[in-house]
Order: sequence, then C-alpha cells, then structure tokens
Amino acid sequence: MVGERAMAESSVGDASVPRAELVEWRERFGLVAGITERGAGEGFSLGFWTGEPVGVVMGRWQALRDAFRPGFGALQKAHQVHGTAVLWHQGVGQGWHVADAGDGHATTQSGLLLAVTVADCIPVYLTTSDGRAVALLHAGWRGTAAGVLEAGVRALLAASNGSPRDVVMHCGVGICGACYEVGEEVASAVLGEGASRGKQRLDLRAALCRRAEALGVGEVTVSPLCSSCHRDRFFSHRASVGKDGRMVAYLGIPKPASL
Repeated sequence: MVGERAMAESSVGDASVPRAELVEWRERFGLVAGITERGAGEGFSLGFWTGEPVGVVMGRWQALRDAFRPGFGALQKAHQVHGTAVLWHQGVGQGWHVADAGDGHATTQSGLLLAVTVADCIPVYLTTSDGRAVALLHAGWRGTAAGVLEAGVRALLAASNGSPRDVVMHCGVGICGACYEVGEEVASAVLGEGASRGKQRLDLRAALCRRAEALGVGEVTVSPLCSSCHRDRFFSHRASVGKDGRMVAYLGIPKPASL
C-alpha cells in the first residue's frame, strides 16, 4: 500500500492522565491524537461497565478533559454498538457530550475532542492532509466486516470535498494477529474468501489496511503496540477474559494558539 508504515504512539509524561500520543500528527497536521494508558496502581480505566464505582470513573473522565484544556472545551463520545454509524458533529457547545448508538465521529470543528473507548478493538484515526477535517472510529471485527472504515472515509470526504488520496489513516493500539484467535465465522466475515477453515489468528489492523488500499487512501500507518502483548501499558478484554478496564482513544483539532 502506498505510504504504509509503522508508527508508534509515544508516552506523555503526565502522571494524572497516563497516555500515549501521535507526536507526528501534532507536528505535521497540528492535531491532538492518542490513547490513554493503564497507568500505575489501580489503573486509569475509563470504562463504566467494569465494576468500579461510577464516581471513580467519572473522576478520571474529568481529569482527561482537564488535561486537554484550553485547546478543547468539548468532548464527544457515543454509546458504541459495534456498528457502522459515523456521527457528524459541528457547532457542539462546551461540555461532555454522549450520543446514542455510534462507532465513529467526524468533524471540522476546532476545540472538540472526539473519543472512543477500546480494549482490543482498533481505534482508527483519519484526517485530511491539511488537517482541517478529522474522524475517529471504533473498529472491532463486526464493525470492520460491516464497513465502519468505509463509512468513516465517506464522512471525511463529504466534509472536505477531497479525494481518498488526500486521506491519512492510522490504525492505533489494539490486539495483534498473534493474540487474536477467532472462529471461522468471524474470520469469514472480515476476510471473505481469504479466510481459512477452523480456528485461526486474525489481524484486524491488516484487514483494515487492505480495505484502506481498496478505497484508495493515500497514506496509512500502523501502531506496532498490542493491547494484549503490552498489558503493562494497556487494557485487554481478551487477555483478561472480560475483566479489564477500558482506554480512550482521542482525536481533535485544537483551538488556535492552544498548542
């Protein structure tokens, strides 16, 4: 694929909100993009359905929002359903916003931080080459098979009036192919005729890259970090047998002069 290469997220020295950021996206496009990390002690889980007191989790979300001020006065997430709905956001007011069912977000609005929760599924970051439009997707096997990437690229192009070759994509921290064993039905849904029989290892990021190539996306990078292999840094639903917390992947256009 044209432009496909590895690009790792770099840890940020912030004890209050442990996170890893795409430094290259900040330098090239003026964007803020990254993912929270597990952190020390009890961990920095941002999942509401993992058994922790809601007040504790809400406190972490508040710390996350505070870490991105003054560049971002608003944060947008949604109830994720492993589907293909990519929600368009514009003119969003200050505060924390939670939309109904959606697995992707797109905007050209500065000061709005897009967010998806993950713990093995792939966060897909999309931007136009001028950094004026962005989209952030939550891509598990169901969403990948159903076309969440295609929906995200369409939303980005509708906002920018550009072409697929103007799109830059990063497949972020998620479970790697070596750690993700699935049944034949899952592999077939994602890979089609390329699936083998029986249980097999599925590389979701590789599948997303192939779909990006078919769309004509101009540049693709892939994180070498695995949520399961690197459990010292990240949460993994698969490795913990459903007991782990959740990270938040984020992407946004900061307000002018806030970088």
